[in-house]
Formats: sequence, C-alpha cells, structure tokens
Amino acid sequence: MTEPLYPVHGAGLGLRRTFVSAAAEQPPPAVDFWEIAPENWIGVGGRWGRLLRSMTERYPFVCHGLSLSIGSPAPLDLDLVHRIKAFLDQHQIRAYTEHLSFCSDDGQLYDLMPIPFTDGAVAHVVERIRQVQDILERRIALENVSYYAAPGQEMTELEFINAVLSEADCDLLLDLNNIHVNSINHSYDASAFLDGLPGERVIYGHIAGHYEEAPDLRVDTHGADVIEPVWALLERAYQRFGVFPTLLERDFNIPPLEQLSDEVQRISAIQTQQRAHA
Repeated sequence: MTEPLYPVHGAGLGLRRTFVSAAAEQPPPAVDFWEIAPENWIGVGGRWGRLLRSMTERYPFVCHGLSLSIGSPAPLDLDLVHRIKAFLDQHQIRAYTEHLSFCSDDGQLYDLMPIPFTDGAVAHVVERIRQVQDILERRIALENVSYYAAPGQEMTELEFINAVLSEADCDLLLDLNNIHVNSINHSYDASAFLDGLPGERVIYGHIAGHYEEAPDLRVDTHGADVIEPVWALLERAYQRFGVFPTLLERDFNIPPLEQLSDEVQRISAIQTQQRAHA
C-alpha cells in the first residue's frame, strides 16, 4: 500500500540549543528529521546561525511556531508572518505548524491560551489561517493543544478542531500527549477522540512527557519521558490513520542526547512494527 505524501518521514526530534552543537557534530542516526521554533532562530547569526545552517543544509527540518497567536482578538502580526516566510524559504523548511490557541491580546501573554469553542471563534480563526497561508504561499498545520478550562463553550473540542481544519482547509499536527492530557483533565475517552479526527489532514505527529499534578490533573510540561499510555495512543493512531512522521518534544529537564535518541528510536520501532502489520 502506498503511504500518503508527507513533508518528512520517519522519527524526529525537537532541536534545542542545549544539544545543538552535539547534534551538528554527530547527528544521532535515529533522528530522521528535526523541528525548530522559527521565533527562536530568526535573525540569529554568528556561531549559532552557522550551526543551524549546517544542519538545515544536511537534514530535513520542520518549523513549529510559538507566537503567531492564531486565535487572538488582537490584529495578526503580519510583520512576523513575513519574517517567518523568509526564514522558511531561506532554510528550505518542509512544513510550518502552529498551535490552535492564542498567546497575545493587548500584549504578550507568555502562555498558550485556549480559544473559546464557539462558532464565532471558528470564523475568526479560519479567516486568520487563510491570511497566513496566502502570505506564506503554503498550507500550514495547526496543533491540537492542551487546555485546562473552556470558557463560553458552545461545541466540543473535537467539533471545534474539525470545523477549523475543514473551513480553513489546513492540515493537522497531531499531538498524542495533548490528547492524553486533555482526556484526563476533561474526562473523555482518548481513543474515541482520536477516531473523530480527520486522518487525511495529519502531516506529522508529536509525542512528549507531562507532569501528574493529581490523579485527575495532568500538566503538559514536555519535561519528562513519554509514558506508556501515550505510546499506546501513538500505536492506535498508526492503526487508525496509517504510519505518519512523528517527533519527540522535550523542553525541560533535558537529558543527554543519547537518552533522547532512545525515545526517538522507540518511535521508529513502533513505525516499523505497524507497517509490518498494515
């Protein structure tokens, strides 16, 4: 069976400055592609800029943005969008993704805030996505995010995500850890949620670790190893949608690169296993 055309393939890792030098000098064989936040690298020169360039010239890269604030009531930062476009083109980035959330109003909020699950919010977000895609001259993907409250809710999280993706005609960055975290925090079935998503829009996936604050509360920290229920959800996603590129995120308590490579290798092993059983 022919696999869908994805921008990258295999198992990836989010590139962090704590190990960028080691990754550039001796890239882990387990890592098939890398992900960076463009806001952390736009305008960076000198040694860091040369290190990044040395890697983007050799390996496939995707970008996962932090500051687009696609759901914000504030005007879209068009200057940022144009700078992102230049960065994507300069480094031949394979895909650009962002969070289906907002992080600014009159000023920067320094956190990812949930967008109200309403018809009005869908229309607002869709218009902004279309504008961004027109400027970038490429499709973008939005990530399902973790959230801890849903003020003014008129529809379910799943209905909201599907409406945005369909009406904007954009793609999905499927975060399995966020589904697990939300399923605990909001008492829903993670597998049923996964089954309701449009697999044909998935361009790659994320897995990560989180913090258990209480039996019924998980905090999405990206600061720990991936737990077994998230690995199991990844396997179910492959069974449901076919094997898609998947990347490990780690933002805090970052272990040595060799240890991260072990988790990336586990992604590869699951992908190989699921292909064999397809």
